[in-house]
Amino acid sequence: MKRIGLAALALLLASCGVEPSGPAAEGDAPTGVAPGVTLYFVDAHDQLRPQLRETGRLGTIAEAISLLLTGPGSSDQRTEIAATPVTRVLVSTEPGLIRLLVPLTDRDVTPLGIDQVVCTALGVHVQSGGSRDTKVQISFTQPTPESELQRTCPLNT
Repeated sequence: MKRIGLAALALLLASCGVEPSGPAAEGDAPTGVAPGVTLYFVDAHDQLRPQLRETGRLGTIAEAISLLLTGPGSSDQRTEIAATPVTRVLVSTEPGLIRLLVPLTDRDVTPLGIDQVVCTALGVHVQSGGSRDTKVQISFTQPTPESELQRTCPLNT
């Protein structure tokens, strides 16, 4: 009887008191499984249009913007971003804000080109489970007031 009491006491002392629970209800589940990444280009009517670039995975925001900078490929869409041999993009994030450092000056993109970058970045962010309320700030290679603006996609990605 004494051994049973000691065993019960040992089990009681060994338990941590944490009870199992179900999944926590916090935000939307990530949806990053994708056949590729959606890039935004411009159609013949000067409207932004999504283009699926089949990469076999969603990838990162930096990878998506780098692909965007390579152009629309052989589609009937065009870009409002000047061609550049450098496609490396630096990305930093904080709650509610994605900061991009692009290898462009503000003269290398039109306002519609800026929307291409913003919509592409937010598309990857949201598809990865990020908030739709996040904004994008684009820093260019030369100082400009344009780099201070926090932008959203006009298409509701």
